[in-house]
Amino acid sequence: MKAREGDWVIVKGHRTGDADRKALITEVHGRDGAPPYVVEWDDGHTSTYFPSADAVVERHPAPHSHSR
Repeated sequence: MKAREGDWVIVKGHRTGDADRKALITEVHGRDGAPPYVVEWDDGHTSTYFPSADAVVERHPAPHSHSR
């Protein structure tokens, strides 16, 4: 898994009816975008996170430079 600051980690619910969890990646500590990540969860708490198979990264678009 590769990510960058500003991407989101989505963790799928484990049981039927469980909501997915979402966390904003605020720091990337692995080489070339690899885990671990420091994330801020949708409930407001922050943790160091090592994703497992139930997680996906939702890419945040890279900033564009606007030349005129």
